[in-house]
Amino acid sequence: MLSLLIFLPLAGGVLAALLPGAGDRDGRIAGFVSLLAAAVTLGLSIGLIAEHQPGGLQHVTNVSWIPELGIRYKLGVDGLSLFLIAMTALLWLAATAWSLLPAQAAGRPRPRLFFLMLALGETAVLGAFCAQDLALFVLFFDLMLVPFYFLIGVWGGLDRVRATTTFVIYTLVGSLLMLAAAIATGILAADGGDVTFELTQLTQRRLSEGTQEWIFLCFALAFLVKMPAFPLHGWMPGAYTAAPTPVVAVLSGVLSKVAAYGFLRIVLPVFPDASVTFQELMLVVAVASILYGSVMAFTQTSATLVVGYSSVAQLGFITLGIFSLRDEGAQGAVIQMVNHGLVVVPLFFIIALLAERAGGTDDLRRMGGLAMRAPVLAALFLIVALATLAMPGSANFVGEFLILAGTFNAKIVYAIVAGAGVVLAAVYMIRLYQRSMHNPLAPGAQSRELSAADAMVIVPIVAVILFLAVYPQFVLERTESAVTAQDTELVRR
Repeated sequence: MLSLLIFLPLAGGVLAALLPGAGDRDGRIAGFVSLLAAAVTLGLSIGLIAEHQPGGLQHVTNVSWIPELGIRYKLGVDGLSLFLIAMTALLWLAATAWSLLPAQAAGRPRPRLFFLMLALGETAVLGAFCAQDLALFVLFFDLMLVPFYFLIGVWGGLDRVRATTTFVIYTLVGSLLMLAAAIATGILAADGGDVTFELTQLTQRRLSEGTQEWIFLCFALAFLVKMPAFPLHGWMPGAYTAAPTPVVAVLSGVLSKVAAYGFLRIVLPVFPDASVTFQELMLVVAVASILYGSVMAFTQTSATLVVGYSSVAQLGFITLGIFSLRDEGAQGAVIQMVNHGLVVVPLFFIIALLAERAGGTDDLRRMGGLAMRAPVLAALFLIVALATLAMPGSANFVGEFLILAGTFNAKIVYAIVAGAGVVLAAVYMIRLYQRSMHNPLAPGAQSRELSAADAMVIVPIVAVILFLAVYPQFVLERTESAVTAQDTELVRR
């Protein structure tokens, strides 16, 4: 079932690219085929949630792939990856649907290749979330770079070449470090025996503390670049402003979570001694990301960069929860990964709608008064904005509460400093909402309601946000068993 889940989007993208399309200038036939594949993928992910039972790995596929190198094609799902898979399927379906809207599809060059690259990106992300072999995880992790190189470099904005170059340099360096570290892990853990990259085996083959430390740093650099975290976020401003709206939505909402997931799935259980040794370093990086991202979000005039820097801050909170090395912190990090993806994707869609009404710019100085004749758009924006700033009653509030609770139990000083990020989030999100929606109508701006097609993409995601706000236990009770055992071990260390 997991192999079908992973490769179904790619199969849909390949089929869409090969279909005859005379007269299909905007690639609508290809887009609808990709949309159908993404919808079925979402259905399969919902089936995984419905069948899930608390405990270990489920729906396991485990066959030898490259026996000479000890690499296995092993897939599995547990509470740690269950909702990240569903989030990926939902948000990629929304991004594919958004790409089909007339305003997005009109004049797009090579539309079939666009949908193929978008589908390949979903396959790579789902593969990373399902992989239970370190080499397989690295393969899918590195594969993510390929489609986004084309999605930004071919269909991006005016500064797409420089943005793509920076993005590739940063992520490729991180990926090469992780590849070297993964190979070293498998060989050194063998200690003269059979080489294996299977994660369950690696957790039982303890490396020496010194070896763990340098390998930990390689993995940490790769994951912190992908998030991105301060000060390794240099690729983010260019890529976020140059990428098309559906691409930047999944780039921020989904790809960054693969890196955070890598810390929980690989780094903590395979390198526990190093995780304890470098706990304070990672907490410093987390707090710095929270404060830097929040301050920068407050100073931006580009609405896209406000959300981009807010993502740096939110990923800082997630890193804080992971390296609190406490059960509640890890649970908070998992639910916050889901929450952040759910709020940031509709935020980018709404910013695109506001930019259309402001003459094609996302400059906050050119916006204002856009809610006067658009109460539905204003209401949806308000719900997402309040969720982003972790308003009490939202699932984001639950996630940040658990993260701060875990950090208070581990390192109280870092929790106190990180608490300032909660206040700063309220400042920059209220500023974004106020300037775009309730200031006087800017010259040349149009105030109009969102269309039915726009609503069909945004409303389902907002509905999920509201559902988790009312019943966050739906996620928490299914993730608890997956994070408790490893963090208990780390606390003892």
